[in-house]
Amino acid sequence: MTTSDDVRAAAERIAGRVRRTPVLRDGPALFKLEYLQHTGSFKARGMLNRILAAAQRGELPPAGIVAASGGNAGLAAAYAARELGVPAEVYVPVTAPPVKVAKLGKLGARVVQTGNEYAEAYAAAIVQARATGALFCHAYDDPDMIAGNGSAGLELLDELPGGFDTVLVAVGGGGLVAGLAAALHGHARVVAVEPRTCPSLSAALAAGEPVDVPVSGVAADSLGARRIGTLPYEVAVRTGVISVLVDDQAIVDARRRLWEDHRIVVEHGAATAQAALTSGAYVPAAGERVVTLLCGANTNPADLA
Repeated sequence: MTTSDDVRAAAERIAGRVRRTPVLRDGPALFKLEYLQHTGSFKARGMLNRILAAAQRGELPPAGIVAASGGNAGLAAAYAARELGVPAEVYVPVTAPPVKVAKLGKLGARVVQTGNEYAEAYAAAIVQARATGALFCHAYDDPDMIAGNGSAGLELLDELPGGFDTVLVAVGGGGLVAGLAAALHGHARVVAVEPRTCPSLSAALAAGEPVDVPVSGVAADSLGARRIGTLPYEVAVRTGVISVLVDDQAIVDARRRLWEDHRIVVEHGAATAQAALTSGAYVPAAGERVVTLLCGANTNPADLA
């Protein structure tokens, strides 16, 4: 199971290859601007660590990598592979936003669109990886991905030396929430925020194990994992992560308020975390210091004009 030691090792491995994203203080609000990461989301952290760690272990084949993604993980895979000189093939659902699909091609990856959900693209990618011998890079259910993502949490500890109590983070498959929970265990609480229409972690916590859930809604392109990853679920349970749910209108409203109040443009998946505060789904205690991690901005901002 991923621990803070794994996260620290990952942070050292990817140092100099990822951006140290800033924290914005705007009045009482604290935002970790992870959407400023390479390719527009936190995923570059985990994907770079996944490929570099595999190479260190002698597990990176000449065929390169294969990934499946609703968009952001695919962009990270394509970027990491290009930076490291590795061939990449990325499978995405046909529902992936055109802006993300276009970027994949520009980054040099071979793009295959198949299925309506991440699970279908994932199945096709697994078949391809087995056929070619390429390294399969899971978007979230992988210890190297989780550890790399957790490096954002270590940055928070450095950036806010006065401390903080809680980090709100959106959840799809769980790779980011698990990384943060591992990195911050013993330092701050991590609260998962999920759309009611994509409640993978909430459903797993209620069932006592990962279970399939239907996925839909405005954030499904980035948070629409049908089932929470087994490894992220185990980390979440071990570290006491709780989940709160928000509806689509709350997500839309939070995204617009981020723009109108702070001039921040993010995708609906990232706005999900802030929706916990703006909708009242999460009410901080008096004096509680809350950081909202804004995880991605691969979006068309035209509807915010």
